[in-house]
Amino acid sequence: MADYKTLHGTNIDTVSSDPSNPVKGQVWYNSTSQTLKGRILSAGAWATANNMNTARTRLAGAGTQTAGLIFGGSNPNLNETETYDGTNWTEVANLNTARNGLGGAGTQTSAIGFGGEPTHTGYTETWNGSGWTEQTDLNTVRRYVGAAGADNTAALCFGGDDGPISTNTTELWNGSGWTELGDLNTARHYVGVGGIGTSTAALCVGGNPSPVGAQVESWNGTSWTEVADLNTSGNNACFGIQTSGLASMIGGTTATDEWDGSTWTAKGTLNNTRSGGGGLGIYTAGLAFGGWDTTVPAAAAFAEEWTGETASTITFDVS
Repeated sequence: MADYKTLHGTNIDTVSSDPSNPVKGQVWYNSTSQTLKGRILSAGAWATANNMNTARTRLAGAGTQTAGLIFGGSNPNLNETETYDGTNWTEVANLNTARNGLGGAGTQTSAIGFGGEPTHTGYTETWNGSGWTEQTDLNTVRRYVGAAGADNTAALCFGGDDGPISTNTTELWNGSGWTELGDLNTARHYVGVGGIGTSTAALCVGGNPSPVGAQVESWNGTSWTEVADLNTSGNNACFGIQTSGLASMIGGTTATDEWDGSTWTAKGTLNNTRSGGGGLGIYTAGLAFGGWDTTVPAAAAFAEEWTGETASTITFDVS
């Protein structure tokens, strides 16, 4: 997107009041306050949040930064579920089947969890805000899957490890059962945890085995198309929508990449290096949580909040 300088040149307008909707890079002189002002865009950043009640890795999540849901994971295999209100974590009703490496999608009051291990499973459960209900299994049992979806009536499961090798299988959940759809172009597991998008417009981000760690594919409801690679290869926590998302490397690096619908741009770094963590939220307000703390080593309970780029008006001061 072009900035103000490109669109309007370098002349500084004199105005009696500040513009109602200034754009990035715009500068003006306010004759009433006799001040020179401009519009800037501050960088996004990660900030430490309160720890989860139960440390865990390879867990799933759903919802937003102020209304989040996490479930499952390994420390060892867990069925614990917790909600997040933007400040505090609260333990709620457990999954029926303890497992890790599962996929998760939806909201804090309407979520779905599927797949996982031990013993590669197709187990599917839906969450209604107070409890979990067992549903029809995936057609292909698997762990370390990719997931996307708006709620517990429409979700997408893709990739994963179905036993000896990675799979490219994609399945759609319609609220009562799973249907196989178009395969990923490249089979992979440890796909971006947290998911980007919905069941009809999603991204498959990174994964294993090498060399697919930086590869990204876009889903249009019918088929997958390869798009621009991540800047940093690795396992990652993802959140956002198909045209604007965030991928933070949760696998030996703290790098964060932001997606604008066509390219990835390096952004702020996580405070904690980990592997096997999860993510939820939107690209301007997300949450990364859990994982394996390689410095201990042990399952981690820490969480971090992402605040995206923020526009603000500043007053230039020659002093």
